[in-house]
Amino acid sequence: MTIHIAKYFLTLGKTFSKELGYNNIGNVFDIPKVGKYNIQKTNQMKRRSFIHKSSFFGMALTTMPHSIWPTQEEYTVEELMGKAEIKLHGEGINLRKEAHDAFLEMKKAAYSDGIDLKIVSSFRDFYRQESIWERKYNQYTESDNMDPLDAIDKIIEYSTIPGTSRHHWGTDIDIIDGYRKTTGDVLVPEKFEEEGPFVAFKKWMDENSRKYGFYLVYTNEPKRKGFKYEPWHYSYAPISIPMLAAYRSKNILQLIQKEEFSGKEHFTAGFIRSYIRNNILDINPELL
Repeated sequence: MTIHIAKYFLTLGKTFSKELGYNNIGNVFDIPKVGKYNIQKTNQMKRRSFIHKSSFFGMALTTMPHSIWPTQEEYTVEELMGKAEIKLHGEGINLRKEAHDAFLEMKKAAYSDGIDLKIVSSFRDFYRQESIWERKYNQYTESDNMDPLDAIDKIIEYSTIPGTSRHHWGTDIDIIDGYRKTTGDVLVPEKFEEEGPFVAFKKWMDENSRKYGFYLVYTNEPKRKGFKYEPWHYSYAPISIPMLAAYRSKNILQLIQKEEFSGKEHFTAGFIRSYIRNNILDINPELL
């Protein structure tokens, strides 16, 4: 989208500069070396032309196709943290309308290639994420006798701190191929690799998901930090990108510090800043 906008203005700018007598955008007038009267007359004509062209340029800004400008919707803190009630669509899908419709289009295309895109998890509110966190923290610290700090590090390998999950937004999905039968936990990287049941699914998504606006969030880029590789987690970029931008504009450190859940007493300001940098922001750069 940004590339199309840049090309549009570059073309328009070159047209203006050519008609106004510039060799290139930003160059001075290429005025012929003629008499003083001709120079003044030429400058006057160019100024009139510039005013006329500038008026057209301003009008062009207001009449450009609306689709090339991303709509910037306002998102509340409660909405970004999964505490607000949002309208979700589709039984077993539970996504915002635009993401829901795009998913159905992608699902239809996958069907024709013998793959059944099945959602394992989509929207998850703050309180559901909090229960996941509490369960894991209690298990690691009580049943497994782990040190609290080690337990927290273990949790954030794959699970988010409540209020920071992308699943709060109604844009992200964990998906597999419903046609492939397997046992145990389906959301493990090994099942998407080599002879795993979801290899064909992963190949199809790699080749097609972007056509429908869905991008892998936590890639297997070796230098990426934060959450581990999740070949099942996709995000609908047209909505999640502006939502992440809105989220980043908030004081995330302060928001997390206000919450109360097990283990939070061990969060230092340094830990939260590191978590924001590595877990929230070190993702597929196409989603930033």
